[in-house]
Amino acid sequence: MADDLPTLVADEPTTSPVALKPLPGWESPPPELAVLEVDEPAVVSESGLPVLEEELVADRLPPFPVPWRHPIRCVLWIIRTTFGLASLTLLLAVAAAVPLVNFWVLGYLLDVEGRVARSGKIRASFPLLGLAPRFGSIVLGVWLCVLPLRLLAGAATDAQLIDPGGAGGWKFVLFVAKWGMAAHLCLALARGGALSCFFRPIKNVRWLLARWRDHDYWNRASTAIGQFLSGLNARPYYSAGWRGYLGTAAWLFIPSALYGSMHDPDKPAQVLVMLTGGVSLWLTLMWAPLLQARFAAENRVMAFKELGTVRELFRRAPFAWLFAIVLTYLLALPMYLFKVVSPPQDAMWFITIIFVVTIFPTKMALGWAYGRSIRRTERAWWPWRWLCKIVLGVLVAIYVFILFFTPAIGEHGRRVLFEHHTLLLPVPF
Repeated sequence: MADDLPTLVADEPTTSPVALKPLPGWESPPPELAVLEVDEPAVVSESGLPVLEEELVADRLPPFPVPWRHPIRCVLWIIRTTFGLASLTLLLAVAAAVPLVNFWVLGYLLDVEGRVARSGKIRASFPLLGLAPRFGSIVLGVWLCVLPLRLLAGAATDAQLIDPGGAGGWKFVLFVAKWGMAAHLCLALARGGALSCFFRPIKNVRWLLARWRDHDYWNRASTAIGQFLSGLNARPYYSAGWRGYLGTAAWLFIPSALYGSMHDPDKPAQVLVMLTGGVSLWLTLMWAPLLQARFAAENRVMAFKELGTVRELFRRAPFAWLFAIVLTYLLALPMYLFKVVSPPQDAMWFITIIFVVTIFPTKMALGWAYGRSIRRTERAWWPWRWLCKIVLGVLVAIYVFILFFTPAIGEHGRRVLFEHHTLLLPVPF
């Protein structure tokens, strides 16, 4: 079994097809992994997903400056990185709150897991980090511009309550301010949506006049929108999300259905079916993270059938897998509390922030464990393997036991047993 598991690292990004070379100690990769076929000639990331050329650099965290040598650069690095990560989290949270679009978020998280598994570097595992700050600047700029308008609307409402007959001036001012602000926001977005664009209305008007004279406004706007949408990697992430969801759900659906099938505890047959489902779910949850990690690393649906392969991977790095899987389920338990009452749809994005922040490190941990196991050629000492299996089995059994009571506190009832937000969709519904 050990000889069936090559350790592969991707060459530098190039045009398709992408060749993979083995690490020292392996003579050649298996034929099915020797070349990753890509439909269109394009620059390809480590995951085989087409991205913009500049994102190959922008998706990496920049090196952290030495504080005592470059203190100003260090402060600027912290500010830029914090704003970028916050913008990325907000982008994922908003997308995860939209039905069907949340499959794109799942594909993104699987890409994070796959990047860590292939590269072994956390710093290179932040897709869309170069694009997210623009989204964050747009959200922040729009909020700051609309804030005075909201204050003005509140003042107009108060004037209407105090003196209904004399509030006509407030209504006129509010009407003019609304349309003026709408035009200002449109111009700021047309210029690119940088934060400075929202505070320079005169320069926005000059830019519009220049575009009018050169007759290139629509060309520039369509190019900017096309680059932004291409940077989102919508089709590759959406495809990866759907395939990862279906592959994982195929393992989890039947055990979850059996586990939640008991309606009358006085009937022995139903209790027996529930216990059978509990044991099946216990075994499935022990190996499902490894199967999903293999799919994320290789982007192949057939990876979900390679149970024997992932069991061998566990034997190579048992402590790493124990840490990653326990962290995954440990961080999953508090999120069931947010399913007690479903929030309104317009407030769903706020709850999904917590889900994204909690799930993101689990994907990196699983990718890290996969990377450690795929780079090792020998199994760990057998007492360590059995110790990790026993500890993992006990902890996953406790997790499954707690899941039995989640339908009693969740608003969705027994449907909560099918959600498995750490492995499937990162949403509270």
